[in-house]
Amino acid sequence: MAMQHLNVPPDNHVKVLDGQGWVGLIDHLGSETSIVNAARVSFGKLKTEMNERDIVLLQYLIENKHTSPLEHIVFTFSVHCPLFIRGQWHRHRTWSYNEISRRYTEIDLEFYTPSKLRMQAESDRQASVESPDFDDSAMRAEIAEHNRKSLELYNSLIARGVCREQARGVLPQNMMVTFWGTVDLNNLLHFLELRDSEHAQWEIRQYAKAIKKLIKPIIPNVAAYFESKGQAW
Repeated sequence: MAMQHLNVPPDNHVKVLDGQGWVGLIDHLGSETSIVNAARVSFGKLKTEMNERDIVLLQYLIENKHTSPLEHIVFTFSVHCPLFIRGQWHRHRTWSYNEISRRYTEIDLEFYTPSKLRMQAESDRQASVESPDFDDSAMRAEIAEHNRKSLELYNSLIARGVCREQARGVLPQNMMVTFWGTVDLNNLLHFLELRDSEHAQWEIRQYAKAIKKLIKPIIPNVAAYFESKGQAW
């Protein structure tokens, strides 16, 4: 049986961070009819196609926060991102996660170097601002050199017999990692509300936008509802 390495994006994926990262849709369970069928389960009837009445019901459920029917659609994503983004992502504990471990492999080590550095916001210590006048070329070169030296030290430790689980401690926060994440639609919508926001860090916002592109063909009427409220999908 053919086997694909986890660090290779699936066929259905969207690249982010200038192509250094990506998010792919591995699998999904259910459709929009699953939502309306769950909402009407007491009547013991199943729909196989959406009609206008179903769309109105779907909008009503979202509008009035009757969220349990949304939990009958489940998505599994493959995510390739920097460690510091993975740390933010894993704060969403409604997801289920599995990740490549550097205790078991040292292949395909790579690091995220931003194509443009942002400045610290003066009014908000959690925020950053873009400035076309910010000269970052020398600093980005320093980051790349730091990445190279970190990898060189890591490889040297491994070559001299140090175990992977300790040697990995010298690798920086911008190391790229790959993980699987599984979540139901209700909790995914909450994730997207928080992470595709002007208050979210720019990098994780790119992943949230990519997820919207991946799931919109599966939940077109859900996406249309949020678009009607002025949200980008």
